[in-house]
Amino acid sequence: MQVKVNDDCSACGICEDICPEVFELGDEIAEVKVNPIPAEYEEKVRESAEECPTESIEISE
Repeated sequence: MQVKVNDDCSACGICEDICPEVFELGDEIAEVKVNPIPAEYEEKVRESAEECPTESIEISE
């Protein structure tokens, strides 16, 4: 699984709260710390994408 955060991100921090192992807040948007996503974090990454209010987390398998 690969993941990216697009420019629509509002840096609300929800993804970092759900999965700090993968996401961190940058200066303007959330950033992905590791790609590809380790299998043990895939469920949390999917949850982060579902909870993102701006739908800015893009997942590709």
